[in-house]
Amino acid sequence: MVFFQMRYGLNIWSVLVTGVVGSTLGRYCLSRYIPLLSEKIIKKQKNEDIEFIGQKLAGNGWRIQLFVLLYTLMPLPSTPLFTAAGMAKIKPMHIIPAFFVGKFTSDMVMVFSGYYAARNIQNIALGFLSWKGITSTISGIIIICVFLFIDWRKLLQQKKFSLSFNIWK
Repeated sequence: MVFFQMRYGLNIWSVLVTGVVGSTLGRYCLSRYIPLLSEKIIKKQKNEDIEFIGQKLAGNGWRIQLFVLLYTLMPLPSTPLFTAAGMAKIKPMHIIPAFFVGKFTSDMVMVFSGYYAARNIQNIALGFLSWKGITSTISGIIIICVFLFIDWRKLLQQKKFSLSFNIWK
């Protein structure tokens, strides 16, 4: 968004709204097709476990909204969040409003900061392999692993923590 705003001198608010709406639609689509993909590559039992945790989370409407809002305000990728939510078959409308608000807020900060960043391109280029980039990637992988490898049904019903790495068909 910063590139288009800077390159073409576009109205910053138009760029921001268009970008956030596009991102929200993309995450909605992701959360809708991920269950179909996971049914093809993840074992039936693991899919049922993930769906079970999704039902538990969806029952706490305001808590999941708060979690999504806080998550999108942090500099973390939202793909793992929507991948996990899609696999858990959480209804997209339970998380999309909070995502939109958080994404709009965080993108607004980024777009308004973009002018300064564009003026210091050498420092940005050196930051690609920064601790923030590496931390974001590792955080995303951990979130996906938490949803995939923990036996959620056993944890929530029997209060026993168990890991299962045998999830592939």
